[in-house]
Amino acid sequence: MHTGTVHRLRMFFSCSDNAEFLGYALYVQQSVLYNFVRFRTQQLRACYNVVIDRTPNGETFMLQTTNLRMQRMERLLAVLRRLHQSDDLNAALQEIVTTACELTQSETSSILVYEEETGLLKFLAAPHQHADMILRQRIPLESSVAGYVYTKGEPLVINDAAADGRIFHRVDEITGYTTRSLLAVPLIYRQQTVGVLEVLNKKGGVPFTSDDADLLTMLAIQTATLIQESLLQEQAARTRQEMEDLERMKADFVAITSHELRTPLGLILGHASLLDEMVSDEAQREQIQVIINSARRLKKIVDDLSGMEEMLKNRSKIRREVVDVKDVIHAALVNLAGLALRKKVHLANRLPAEPIEVEGDREKIYIAVCNLVENGILFNNENGQVQVSAENLPGYVRVSVADNGIGIPAHAVHRIFEPFFQLEHHLTRRTGGMGLGLAVAKVMVELHGGQIWVESLEGKGSNFTFLLPKGTRLQNRQREAVKEAA
Repeated sequence: MHTGTVHRLRMFFSCSDNAEFLGYALYVQQSVLYNFVRFRTQQLRACYNVVIDRTPNGETFMLQTTNLRMQRMERLLAVLRRLHQSDDLNAALQEIVTTACELTQSETSSILVYEEETGLLKFLAAPHQHADMILRQRIPLESSVAGYVYTKGEPLVINDAAADGRIFHRVDEITGYTTRSLLAVPLIYRQQTVGVLEVLNKKGGVPFTSDDADLLTMLAIQTATLIQESLLQEQAARTRQEMEDLERMKADFVAITSHELRTPLGLILGHASLLDEMVSDEAQREQIQVIINSARRLKKIVDDLSGMEEMLKNRSKIRREVVDVKDVIHAALVNLAGLALRKKVHLANRLPAEPIEVEGDREKIYIAVCNLVENGILFNNENGQVQVSAENLPGYVRVSVADNGIGIPAHAVHRIFEPFFQLEHHLTRRTGGMGLGLAVAKVMVELHGGQIWVESLEGKGSNFTFLLPKGTRLQNRQREAVKEAA
């Protein structure tokens, strides 16, 4: 808020010992502004009561002035209360222009905002009798009072419109209206001017006062907040819709692509496997094996893509049973032993003698462990190691997959579980895949209500850890077993 306005507001509330708060009050938003106006109304009421008690006839000019100010503040307070609770922008703006006329005793009022597409001001609200005619009009910034106030960001009072060249008479010509006087204040939101609130023609032919400017300024604060919050909500809704549309397009693309690739891939694998059995020449068999391995690699990519989409669509589907996580880890290590052998990476485990049980989906826990172990193998060095450990914690099971491979750069750790994220550039990377393994593992863990994280040092290796809740029934059973043993 500019110095002149703050000064006038301080003059308006000169009976207050807390006038220094006014500059701050002009920047606050809905609830704080409402509380501020309520406080000022209470102060005016108290001042009025004191003067009434001390003035025998109670009919002095000071009493009348104070009473008028108090009534206008109470009216503003009631309007702010309703606007604070309103969720209908058009109805709220219409109430604002009506209230602006009442508070300033003006004939008409309007709200204008800046239009990015045209670089002009457009009417957002006006009295019903003029709305159809002027809401389609645009006001230039260079040759209008509204443009001046918007550009300067400060109020303007014109009590003799006929003598002021800044009046934009086009609106008068359209409506058949004659502008005699005008008061306009900027709509400021977070120290940025977004529009103008103006009132025209003070009733009785008297000039607009500083009190009028002050009341209109406080009403403008609420107006700016309502308009900008509505715009932000509209932008958020559009963004959500765009994201939903993109997500649907992605899902459709994955579904169609997966469906179209599965049939030819199945034929390639089937015929290549048949040829592998029929051909006896070792050199030819090696070439056929290249075809089979490449087809299997492509099939895994397709399965990962479609599997990720399916898992995201069916996040709540968990087939719960008592699962010994040790058995799951042993199965994962056996399944990946061939890959580890080809990559010359040693697999190890560090598991306790007692069972490590959770209530969960065996297949999904198995997928999580396999993906973490496979990641440790693929991003490792020759003669490297991947070690899987697990332990019981109060109410949880903790599983860790540690490797001494290439590690993760610090700037990439927070993105490592994102779908399709790749550490290596797609033209130079040494490992295949779509970058879905860790994302799938995260989904599998979170489906169980668990958590997963990674600790890593580039060039030293990584340690992926996840926690799975044991489940209520299993914990109760374990408590009963402890009681029986005691």
